[in-house]
Amino acid sequence: MSTPRPIIIATRGSALALAQANAVLAQCRAAFPRLTFELNVIKTTGDKLQTASLSNPDASLPKGLFTKELEVALLNGEADLAVHSLKDLPTELPAGLVLGAVGKRADVRDVLVYRDAKFVQAEAARQTTTEWVPGQKERRGFKAHLKLKDLPHGVTVATSSTRRRAQMLVARPDAQIVEIRGNVPTRLRKLAEQNDFDATLLAAAGLQRLKFAILTNGSLSGEGVPAGLLAIRLEPEEMLPAVGQAAVGIEVRAGDDRITPVLDKLNHGNTHLCVRAERAFLRAMGGGCASPVAAYAEVLGHQLRLRVISFLDGSAKHAEARRKSQEPEQLGEQVAAELRKG
Repeated sequence: MSTPRPIIIATRGSALALAQANAVLAQCRAAFPRLTFELNVIKTTGDKLQTASLSNPDASLPKGLFTKELEVALLNGEADLAVHSLKDLPTELPAGLVLGAVGKRADVRDVLVYRDAKFVQAEAARQTTTEWVPGQKERRGFKAHLKLKDLPHGVTVATSSTRRRAQMLVARPDAQIVEIRGNVPTRLRKLAEQNDFDATLLAAAGLQRLKFAILTNGSLSGEGVPAGLLAIRLEPEEMLPAVGQAAVGIEVRAGDDRITPVLDKLNHGNTHLCVRAERAFLRAMGGGCASPVAAYAEVLGHQLRLRVISFLDGSAKHAEARRKSQEPEQLGEQVAAELRKG
């Protein structure tokens, strides 16, 4: 009797992508102990273009910067499941591929990370000499548990997200926004070591999956986290998340019956309903993963509530609506139509 061929799970190779893929791998092995599951780590175009701007993307940059190579592996039969941060997965998938399952959503909020004023002061006091470099910015830190309104005038915030950039400038029109690239540990290290910016914005879910925690004193803790960093969570009312943020999407070949039982175990029904509404909204707006658009759907009883904000025409447009929970696509399209009318 032949041994069933392994089920191959494709993933990017970043620390966050591997954390997500290994969590999916563990779920699969626990649910199907008699099957063999293996990871296939693939480098994507987005991983290779570390100098490309994502906040001002060149028109020549391809869609699916962080997904295309994984999709090719699926279509070629080199993988059976592809694990994505759902916010990176385009709403239009290649022919023959579908979003087969969505994992339970983690913390959907964004997090503002910045240097601790006390740590910065203590660090300065330990230095016997300070050599000033022309043009060098002041190294600043702030108090714990602050709010966006508490940041000093002209604060410099680093982000590669057009959505975060636009919403930050609504909350703080005086803020200076600069570009940043790299994975989460790299961004934290840049914040700790450089003076070019005062704070950065990251996803709470990504920090959690990397086993970083925000302690009660406001400090950011975890293996590899530089000393002297503080963090605050931003509620959706302050900064609406990206479409699909904090959810892990599982992309598969359409009609692959061998994988169907696995998808049934991996899928979280309510999260799947929510992201279907969000993705339908983004698709109807004609936006992509890098667009200055935010959307957040929640299951409330037998209804779905969808809140959105769009900066596609340069101004902030808000909308909110509810429908039956079994009508996610209709809800997303309805809200998009309302924004286009307004």
